[in-house]
Amino acid sequence: MYVWGTNISVQDVNAAIVRFLRNFMEGPSQADSIEEGKYMRELDRVFEIEREWIDIDAQDIYNYDQDLYNKMVRYPLEVLAIFEIVLMDMASTRNPLFEKHIQARIFNLRTSTCMRNLNPTDIEKMVSLKGMIIRCSSVIPEIREAVFRCLICGYFSDPVRVERGRISEPKRCMKEECATKNSMTLVHNRCSFADKQIVRLQETPDEIPEGGTPHTVSLLMHDKLVDAGKPGDRVEVTGIYRAMSVRVAPTQRTVKSLFKTYIDCLHIKKTNKSRMQAHDPMEVDNSSNGSEDVTFDEQMVEKLKELSKNPDIYDRLTRSLAPNIWELEDVKKGLLCQLFGGNALKLASGATFRGDMNILLVGDPGTSKSQLLQYIHKLSPRGIYTSGRGSSAVGLTAYVTKDPETGETVLESGALVLSDKGICCIDEFDKMSDSARSMLHEVMEQQTVSIAKAGIIASLNARTSVLACANPSGSRYNPRLSVIDNIHLPPTLLSRFDLIYLLLDKPDEQMDRRLAKHIVALHFEDAESVQQDVLDLSTLTAYVSYARKHIHPQLSDEAAEELTRGYVEMRRRGNFPGSSKKVITATPRQIESLIRLSEALARIRFSEWVDKQDVMEAFRLLEVAMQQSATDHSTGTIDMDLITTGVSASERMRRDNLAAATRNVIMEKMQLGGPSMRLMELLDELKKQSSLGEVHLSDLRNAVATLTTEGFVAVHGDTVKRV
Repeated sequence: MYVWGTNISVQDVNAAIVRFLRNFMEGPSQADSIEEGKYMRELDRVFEIEREWIDIDAQDIYNYDQDLYNKMVRYPLEVLAIFEIVLMDMASTRNPLFEKHIQARIFNLRTSTCMRNLNPTDIEKMVSLKGMIIRCSSVIPEIREAVFRCLICGYFSDPVRVERGRISEPKRCMKEECATKNSMTLVHNRCSFADKQIVRLQETPDEIPEGGTPHTVSLLMHDKLVDAGKPGDRVEVTGIYRAMSVRVAPTQRTVKSLFKTYIDCLHIKKTNKSRMQAHDPMEVDNSSNGSEDVTFDEQMVEKLKELSKNPDIYDRLTRSLAPNIWELEDVKKGLLCQLFGGNALKLASGATFRGDMNILLVGDPGTSKSQLLQYIHKLSPRGIYTSGRGSSAVGLTAYVTKDPETGETVLESGALVLSDKGICCIDEFDKMSDSARSMLHEVMEQQTVSIAKAGIIASLNARTSVLACANPSGSRYNPRLSVIDNIHLPPTLLSRFDLIYLLLDKPDEQMDRRLAKHIVALHFEDAESVQQDVLDLSTLTAYVSYARKHIHPQLSDEAAEELTRGYVEMRRRGNFPGSSKKVITATPRQIESLIRLSEALARIRFSEWVDKQDVMEAFRLLEVAMQQSATDHSTGTIDMDLITTGVSASERMRRDNLAAATRNVIMEKMQLGGPSMRLMELLDELKKQSSLGEVHLSDLRNAVATLTTEGFVAVHGDTVKRV
């Protein structure tokens, strides 16, 4: 007996499959070993948990029998049918009470095909593709067995199976006494249905050629594979490339000469090995959604726990984050806390507090902002990277479009919704349109996207951390202006960022020399290997993933006390009389930021309790971030007043000194009620005093205005008179 149209013998394939399943051993097998094969143990597990499928690694088949592997890839439908017959025979002999139908799900083919290289020669062959899911349809019930009933006598027919996608209705009633023609009708409740879902897969950015746009392909999922992947997941799919005819019109039998292609999915596996796993607490533990990626083996867990006991683990992780970027220690520490994240809190009353952190990087061109962004994007789970100019409001949130398959209006997820449970990186934040930026207000605090468009009213989850970077207006940061004047962003949005980092490019010979050496070293030697004591990428991602999934720290009493004390202290600093309206002082959002930072720092140590030292470090990070954006240009020191009042303390002191010096000069040179003096003469006198440094006419006018309000002098035009 041969497979039709080929010289493949069914008996040979059957015998080869039986040999493979019985005898295949993992690793070097001993000839006299009495241990059972890998897949026989797997089959016993299927009986234990009553599963309906068995995962078979194609690499194992290739290692055991190359001929069988080649036949399976070239004629998958026939070989998989024989596979299932063999499995059912084995099941009946090993466990006669097991009645479920076992499917063979093949994965890990030796070659992965690029989406744009699929061509007609691949049709009806097994292929493996990598890509990102961009759309999932709702679950469609597909009929498998139909039962008909006679309208005349009420007789139920035997179940009729689907053949080649259609069901043939019985022409007459099966009951001999009745035998009425065309009297059968379908009984919906007695039919058996299977789940089916259509998924669109888009190729990953690294496979797109220069100047090309991404290709997409349709996948057909059945039964347990339904909902195995969510939009935004990067997956590796193994399936059979199929073509189906398309009718010219639904009522006509004629079909178009162009066929529609799709992939009948056999196995789906999430492929974010270099990324962290996004842990979703709502996710049901279903072994079909690539649970082999998420589980940590005991050896790995031991290694990670050993690492966490190091006293300098915080600094080691900081050094391991983007090691090719020089220095920026505090910025990296902030980004590390963002990767670990805090605990999302849900109260019994229904109120929720987000656990995700938002960070803004502002700075001069060439301070490696975009490099940091790209690194975090590659590392984070479900990371999405967009640019301010290239993203619109609907592109970030969600948009309504017509479904090409059904023609109905559906909701398509935008960047923020796709990066749910991940990090959304937004470059060129300052160049974003106002409408797009206004969408972020809701996402960054409530973590939802509310939409009312085209009759669709929905609230979508967007539990994402936002990492944005912006250039100051005028491209270079002007230290003479306050932060708010430099970044033209509304204070309402700025206050939603937990940390605002300022990366300034200050000339300093010693620093410049070290930076230049570092950049040159990157080009002629592997600088990352020079840095000792740095964790590799896979260990770093495993460490962060484990912490996010298993460690949920709580606040201890002393940590809570320290938080309260420090917050009150921060508020006190913000109370300056006469401050302008646009002021960022410590708001209740800052205390939430501090709690999130403290929890992230406890997670770094794999600790279930937040200690006082975590809170102290959280305060330090917040101070550094807030005060970095408050560096006083004249003294080079950090000054909180610059953020709170827009005027630094040193500037205020300089003004006071100038006013005092002006008062002294006027007291020396002028008498009460005596002749007046011109402002230019007064300026010349002040310039003779070396302690004041450079004095401008505008500064003098301000000083004289201060003295006028005190009633010390009177000003008439350009002349000053002592009163």
